[in-house]
Amino acid sequence: MTAKRFFIFGLILAIPVWGIAASPAQSKVLVTGYVFPQDAVLQPGQIDAHALDRVNYAFANIEDGRMVAGFAHDIENLALLNALKHENPSLTVLISVGGWLWSTHFSDVALTERSRRVFIQSAMDYINLHGLDGLDVDWEYPGMAGAGHAFRREDKRNFTLLLKEIRAQFDKESARTHKRLYLTIAAGSDTDYLDHTEMAKVQRYVDTVNLMTYDYYEAGSDALTGNHAPLFTDPEDPKKDSADDSVRAFEDAGVPAAKILLGIPFYGRQWGQVKNIHHGLFQPGKPAPGSYASYSSIAGSLNHGYTRYWDSSSSVPFLYSEASEIFVSYEDPESIAAKCNYVLTQKLGGVMFWEYQNDPSSQLLQAIDLSLHKENAVTKGK
Repeated sequence: MTAKRFFIFGLILAIPVWGIAASPAQSKVLVTGYVFPQDAVLQPGQIDAHALDRVNYAFANIEDGRMVAGFAHDIENLALLNALKHENPSLTVLISVGGWLWSTHFSDVALTERSRRVFIQSAMDYINLHGLDGLDVDWEYPGMAGAGHAFRREDKRNFTLLLKEIRAQFDKESARTHKRLYLTIAAGSDTDYLDHTEMAKVQRYVDTVNLMTYDYYEAGSDALTGNHAPLFTDPEDPKKDSADDSVRAFEDAGVPAAKILLGIPFYGRQWGQVKNIHHGLFQPGKPAPGSYASYSSIAGSLNHGYTRYWDSSSSVPFLYSEASEIFVSYEDPESIAAKCNYVLTQKLGGVMFWEYQNDPSSQLLQAIDLSLHKENAVTKGK
């Protein structure tokens, strides 16, 4: 499973108490982290409950039109995450369904009123069984093939209907239990995603849009190196893409700034056979071994023949090794501080990151915590 796309939904109806997702205002800047242990068992102390506002546990799968468990230890892992609420009572835990490889059946699920009803009931059963706080829908991508998934032209409308009907069911359940349920989506950051969705309508039903502002460049997909998570557009960038451009495009499409969570990758992209021209930036390259690299592995290589450079136009770092001809695009505490400052100045809803275990030392999470919650971070001695 790659870290390519992940989704968050939160919804709104004009219902007096439980339709509060419709409000564009957030009470605080959110920090949402994806946790993707796959077949591993999470251990006590592994997740910092105080540095997070929300956990999106990835992934549930879809079988026969119903949401089902994705991995062998989901029951234990979800119980551990829920137990973190004893440390941080405001923490919420959502189940994320789909993802890059498991979006195969979304088009079928969303196709008819009956198929949507079956899926939504299964999601509701799953949430109640595990005592969760909501659902994060990671459909990659409506109306597009994604990782070779089936898709239909009708996906554009049906995606909206699916979210609308989930919101209605969540509001009904919340009226019964007096417990708020959150609906979020992970959204692709390019204009193709906007062209194949109705974000002005979708935003009414979701609490947040987790904007995947990364993978603008990928070794294997792109013959040139580049910043895979640029905050701003570098004038030299052939693609002329950046997180700032994506945020503005979503706002223009009707998504309130306060509902947008800026995506931060806890991983990098590597290219090999890159000549030492401009320290390898925007140069031809080939996929290097480990072309998807966790932050922990990148940080471990910093003192082994790599030189760190800073793209001041994009506010992101990169590494280059002249001896091995390897170029690495990644995040570090300096670029994360710049992104968090952007979130605050642009009054976005917060940040989300993929994914927690790519940074077991918590250097990047601490940088987020310090930048967004300075008083709390200082109090905790970080």
